[in-house]
Amino acid sequence: MKKNTSWHSPRLGQAVNVVRWGEIGVPILMFPTAGGDAEEIERFLVIRTLAPFLEAGRVKVYSCDSVAGRIMLAKEGSPEHRMRMLNRFQNFVYHELVPAIRQDCLDDAIEIIVAGSSIGAFNALAVLCRFPDAFSHALCMSGTYDLQRFLGPGVIEEFYFSSPVHYLPGLEGPPLDTLRTRFALLASGRGRAEDVAESYRVASLLGEKSIPNRLDDWGDDWHHDWPTWRNMLVRYVDELVPGAGETAGGPARTG
Repeated sequence: MKKNTSWHSPRLGQAVNVVRWGEIGVPILMFPTAGGDAEEIERFLVIRTLAPFLEAGRVKVYSCDSVAGRIMLAKEGSPEHRMRMLNRFQNFVYHELVPAIRQDCLDDAIEIIVAGSSIGAFNALAVLCRFPDAFSHALCMSGTYDLQRFLGPGVIEEFYFSSPVHYLPGLEGPPLDTLRTRFALLASGRGRAEDVAESYRVASLLGEKSIPNRLDDWGDDWHHDWPTWRNMLVRYVDELVPGAGETAGGPARTG
């Protein structure tokens, strides 16, 4: 059921680990939290939580090392270097990881669901918005969406196009047309260390561009922590991934 692989990414200049759980089903790419590795979601019991979906063949789950997140947390190099690495990480996902997932699924056109928590939610939203030809849905839990405060003042071009809160207001043309056929589900609590205002800001940005999305506010009892995200995953994977005889498709309500 579990498969580990690794390759040297020319875009990132280092080896990146990728793990897959499951054999068949809709591919879900789950990004780790800021500095997490490809097996973080297993250590924090996400794979155990998703076991019924994996065993039923409804999903295959993939995860990769959070290369840009580690660099950001370690404050490696200059702010400009960290911004460039975020751009390179997203290009690694699209140009290297997506083809690898499609090859593993024996389908060179299959669309992938992306998911993540905290900065993982940022990565999920970012690749959906930037590469909507590859991803169908983004499940963003307790998202941290404006990374500039972690990187310092100034916005270089590579960071601008890596950050949805920066480029979405000006997005037009065919990329926006494709994105309007996709769906972002934003979920956040209001408990310890949560900032639901970030999700409301993103929902507003998406809604202004008529990009289908929904914001679920889970309230004060849900904290910025793994128990919250495991509960969210059980609910939303069941919603987003069709069962036998059903057709995939997210709600098309803008927020």
